[in-house]
Amino acid sequence: MIAIADFFGYELPYPERLRLIARAGFGGVLLWYGDDFGEVFRNEDRPGQARACGLRIENIHVPFDEVNHIWEDTPDGQRVFEGYLNCLEDCARFEIPTVVMHADRGRSPPPVSELGLERWAAMIRHAEDLGVNIAIENLRTAQQIDRAQLLLERSDSPRFGFCYDSGHWNARYKDFDWLTRWPHRLMALHLHDNHGGETPNHDDQHLLPFDGTTDWPAQMRAIAATGYQGPVALEIARKVGYKLCRREKFLARAYDRAVKLEELRHA
Repeated sequence: MIAIADFFGYELPYPERLRLIARAGFGGVLLWYGDDFGEVFRNEDRPGQARACGLRIENIHVPFDEVNHIWEDTPDGQRVFEGYLNCLEDCARFEIPTVVMHADRGRSPPPVSELGLERWAAMIRHAEDLGVNIAIENLRTAQQIDRAQLLLERSDSPRFGFCYDSGHWNARYKDFDWLTRWPHRLMALHLHDNHGGETPNHDDQHLLPFDGTTDWPAQMRAIAATGYQGPVALEIARKVGYKLCRREKFLARAYDRAVKLEELRHA
């Protein structure tokens, strides 16, 4: 099956976005929880809207703008921590299997703290109790990679793994090969392309696969070698190079590229 993130770069009413995704041939969707920690998500029953369009929900990405507070002994830290616990409960309620999270944000996050580690351990325990997964994403700086790896090393829970973002890997830190280090812990994919950091300030371009410098045959072989059985899942956006592309054409092109990735995975 082939999936795509629910936002693909066009500002549209949410139901129309889902209908276009389904009409293009995608069978699954990656949801966004919302900057408001799920208020709109719950009130609009976005999982129900997706399923009404025949789309399977693969995972949901939680907000990350305030994730650094997790590491702080502050009221904001407690508020954000509780927001993530609520997200896990919403996942169980709406039967969404996996939450995608970041360990931190930006180039100067707070240092690793015992309280932050305790909060992460509590979130993992909560996920275990609820029967949902937490997938931590590989980001784009060495510090972010180190922190995420620390969390993976500290927990062997089968409910805690990672989301592999091909664009982040291609843009920055190819020496951190999570696919071979933790093959059994791959829980989600964010597949998109870029020019490998060759364009300053635009290294996270979210291009269609094959429009950048990613070695897709090698990428898909590496993903296949993990034994991961989940869908090819795109996290793309209409940015530079696609501005004049109509939404239906953009999605049709995206679907064709995803089909090629699926063929490479099974080659």
